[in-house]
Amino acid sequence: MSHDTIIANQSLHRFDGHDRIWLFGYGSLIWKADFSYIERRAARIHGWSRRFWQGSHDHRGTPESPGRVVTLVAEAGASCAGMAYLITPEVFDHLDHREKNGYLRETLAIEFKAGGHELGLVYIANPANAAFLGDASDADIARHIANAKGPSGLNRDYFRHLADALRELGEHDPHIEHIGQELQKITRVD
Repeated sequence: MSHDTIIANQSLHRFDGHDRIWLFGYGSLIWKADFSYIERRAARIHGWSRRFWQGSHDHRGTPESPGRVVTLVAEAGASCAGMAYLITPEVFDHLDHREKNGYLRETLAIEFKAGGHELGLVYIANPANAAFLGDASDADIARHIANAKGPSGLNRDYFRHLADALRELGEHDPHIEHIGQELQKITRVD
């Protein structure tokens, strides 16, 4: 699959006929809601872990030197905290463009922190996409993040915003915390 998933996402007809859809955000969608929404709620999904395994050729890196951003990886027993937004289908044109670098819309159950659940959508970059970087040590991921930048800014700013947003939600994500510890080591050396 190519980097650009806009056409693939536009061909998906999940939730056709619905005038409202829940969208789950687990990365920059937590803190950067640059789209219209009806409602916003803290939420989580089950069976998935957040990982810095996706390349960013268009926002936090370049085609020659991609940054690293988060995607979801299936993991039994895991859960991933984030933010859910109640949106209208018109928002997909913007979101499909924003998430075009390897992310596809998937359907899954969203559990709200305040109680209740709904079926909704999430953008996931799976290993079949051309921008997928995959697993690496926390130290290697931190070095990659520390050195990457793209049109949307420094990769380390993306990381910092995500870590801050998770703290504000009162959430503990060991993957993020371990990479943060490695980034602090790099910063002290720089």
